[in-house]
Amino acid sequence: MKKNIYFASDFHLGSPDHTQSRLREDRVVRWLNSIESTCSELFLMGDIFDFWFEYHTVVPKGFIRLQGKLAAMTDAGIKIYFFKGNHDMWVKTYFTEEMGIEIVSDEMVMERSGKRFFLHHGDGLGPGDNKYKILRKIFRNPVCQWLFALVPPRIGLGIATWWSGKSRLASSKEEVFESVEKEWLAVYAKELLQKQHYDYFIFGHRHLPLSIDLDGKSKYINIGEWINFNSYAVFDGNDLSLNYFEKN
Repeated sequence: MKKNIYFASDFHLGSPDHTQSRLREDRVVRWLNSIESTCSELFLMGDIFDFWFEYHTVVPKGFIRLQGKLAAMTDAGIKIYFFKGNHDMWVKTYFTEEMGIEIVSDEMVMERSGKRFFLHHGDGLGPGDNKYKILRKIFRNPVCQWLFALVPPRIGLGIATWWSGKSRLASSKEEVFESVEKEWLAVYAKELLQKQHYDYFIFGHRHLPLSIDLDGKSKYINIGEWINFNSYAVFDGNDLSLNYFEKN
């Protein structure tokens, strides 16, 4: 009987080049194959693609192996959610219409097996990063998206590829844990706990797998990324754990 709920994010397919992206895509598909028999729900928590923009009749080429696998999983009755990240916030209706995947634009609050979850990609939350928060509002503005859609796909996707090459991921800066007080998503989670209890906070975006107890009753989980860690979380109905796939 399928009972596990899986969470993964930050595959960044398309980065840094086609060869490495294809190897990563194959690894992701192997992971999906390995969990399919026990998976009841799958949460893809953002930045699955290093860039994604849907024109009315055009989507970025490639990633067909992942898309085929996700379609097969939804056809088998597995519920899949796709959270918009800061790299793929321009996802619209393609994944819903073609694969039956539910798109989540911001946070999602849910309850499973008596546990309360707060889910979000993680971008634009917590203290600091004011420059990005402004850019996020611009990029998510429907008028700005409509204007960008007027740019021919060949030019638009070329601009996007150049932009993603300047991202935090492209800088190859090693992510390190310093303290709970400097983990802005953990700080944000603690602020939410002042108003409402959640058993689990699950985020991506940080690019560093983390599991932090917040108050003895709640836990902050960052599910990391698939460039270096191949990390994901699984909820078995009783507990939420951080795991690694094909870890050397």
